[in-house]
Amino acid sequence: MMVDKRSRDEIAMLVAKDIPEGAYVNLGIGLPTSVAKYLPKDKEIFLHSENGVLGFGPPPEPGEEDEDLVNAGKELVTLLSGGCFMHSGDSFDIMRGGHLDICVIGAFQVAVNGDLANWHTGKNDDVPAVGGAMDLAVGAKTIYVCMEHVTKKGQPKIVRSLTYPITGEVCVNRIYTDLCIIELRDQQAYVIEILDGVSFEQLQAVTDCVLIDARIA
Repeated sequence: MMVDKRSRDEIAMLVAKDIPEGAYVNLGIGLPTSVAKYLPKDKEIFLHSENGVLGFGPPPEPGEEDEDLVNAGKELVTLLSGGCFMHSGDSFDIMRGGHLDICVIGAFQVAVNGDLANWHTGKNDDVPAVGGAMDLAVGAKTIYVCMEHVTKKGQPKIVRSLTYPITGEVCVNRIYTDLCIIELRDQQAYVIEILDGVSFEQLQAVTDCVLIDARIA
């Protein structure tokens, strides 16, 4: 499919726009951490990182970096007023105790029933990187996945059933890709937004599961 796609930053902008006031949010390593740059400054949103930071903000301006202040991906962040540090054990208590409203996470695959695969492709030469993903998948109230719609080889990443090792069962609520936004509910995939210039038929052609066009009233 030869169309212009959203950039990774544009995907992050879409996610940031949908995070509500007062939410406690964990941003996963990779593309999800970019969401911090685009959160509206007029909203109070509490960002959490499993390495023990709560209430952090966007990356620092040049010259204002603190090498000791990083997120779980070892990326430099800022600390907002009221932000705090804690032991990683306490940080995981927040994750496992159901205290996070939203987790924004990347994925290798998402199944139509909401199953998530994001820690290993199953290849012998790949390095597994589970981190806190399993804890977040079962602990957060809502899971947003942000990712490219297909692999570098053009294979669908939104599928009927996972072929990669599972991270969490029936946990994904919404998917943001470079082509669309999809809500998963009742074992079905509802397309609620499509990038301008992409038809529903084109989107279905690069998606392994059946899509439902929820833009139609």
